Amino acid sequence: MQSPAQIVFHGIDHSDAVEERIREKLAKLEQFHKNITACRVVVELHHKNTSQVHKRGEPFLVTISVSVPGEELVASSDPGTPDGLKAHEDIGLALRDAFESMERQLRDLADRRKSEMKAVVAD
Repeated sequence: MQSPAQIVFHGIDHSDAVEERIREKLAKLEQFHKNITACRVVVELHHKNTSQVHKRGEPFLVTISVSVPGEELVASSDPGTPDGLKAHEDIGLALRDAFESMERQLRDLADRRKSEMKAVVAD
């Protein structure tokens, strides 16, 4: 990664253990794309209400933004369904889902770029 990753905890206390887990997962992302220029990971509570008061069992939301030359990719642990949010009451599951989504996007981007290169070479 060309610049240090930015890890932000929003609305929750910072956790060294969670930050370390994020850094491990970020290192793995570089296996899928060598030219990551910037990365930002935001860990926050997915508030179901507007009071901003944490309720027990409230799900975590993890959002990852990755910059590579010519692209800005964003992945989130938000499944978009109320039932899916229940699974993310565990921060580990929210991290897993967000990073798996980003890995898929990086793999797809790498595959697309390889196909484009083959098409250019074939012409």
